[in-house]
Amino acid sequence: MNNNNDIGMVVTISQVKALPKGKKIAYWLVTLLLAAAIVLSGIGQLMQNEGNVELVDKIDFPVYILTILGIWKVLGAIALVMPGFPRLKEWAYAGIFFLMTGAALSHALADDYVSNGFNLILPLFYAALNIASWALRPKNRKL
Repeated sequence: MNNNNDIGMVVTISQVKALPKGKKIAYWLVTLLLAAAIVLSGIGQLMQNEGNVELVDKIDFPVYILTILGIWKVLGAIALVMPGFPRLKEWAYAGIFFLMTGAALSHALADDYVSNGFNLILPLFYAALNIASWALRPKNRKL
């Protein structure tokens, strides 16, 4: 009987060790996807692409908001992927969450849904990625 218990312990121990590795992979996949999306969006805003200018015009925001948002997005994405600085990461997660939910709310209040709701769905998707990255982060990235 001890032999069966030993086998059970080996399986359980190997399962426990495999779980953090899977969680770490999931964290990095979600975090890198989020960071890439935020950086690309921020760069587009800094370059003041025509589509970005149209978006802020539709919701009656001044065009200079693109520069402010672009800078904060790029800096926030860098903070998420660089090693160390757990407090800065917490601020970056909070900032990205408020930025994305604020974007969705701004478009909703301005009746700027587009035909398929893209202006609401995309920022809320990024907010969900942000929450997933925050929830999956390893201990060395927590306060």
